[in-house]
Amino acid sequence: MDETKNDNKKGIIQEFKEFAFRGNVLDLAVAVVIGAAFNAIVQSFVNDLIMPLIGAIFSTKGLEGLKIVIHGSTVSYGAFIAAIVNFFLVAIAVFILIKGINKLRAVQKKEEEAKAKELEDKASEEAAAERAEVELLTEIRDLLKSNR
Repeated sequence: MDETKNDNKKGIIQEFKEFAFRGNVLDLAVAVVIGAAFNAIVQSFVNDLIMPLIGAIFSTKGLEGLKIVIHGSTVSYGAFIAAIVNFFLVAIAVFILIKGINKLRAVQKKEEEAKAKELEDKASEEAAAERAEVELLTEIRDLLKSNR
């Protein structure tokens, strides 16, 4: 019975290794790390550059300073607006990034199609040359037979 438990543990460990080291999981982990770093850049851009400019327009320290007090409760609608601005900036940056990647992929696809066509044309030329050679050799053989 101990062997069954031990084999089961090894099986689970092996399954986990296969899961954790598949390409998709590693790609996802890299994407999460890069996304977190990118989020820090966007947060700094919004909080340190955009919000002070907006705050100057509204005569507050930033959007976070925009508040309404209702019956002693504070509604900080400025923080909500700041979150929306963050979202749109991230969405625009991701859109531009994806658009650039798609352009690069399209160029790469065209290059691959051109190479494939070139190889196909070359193979077709080689096949035609081979057929011509076979015809010539056949004619030579026939001439040699007729001369005997």
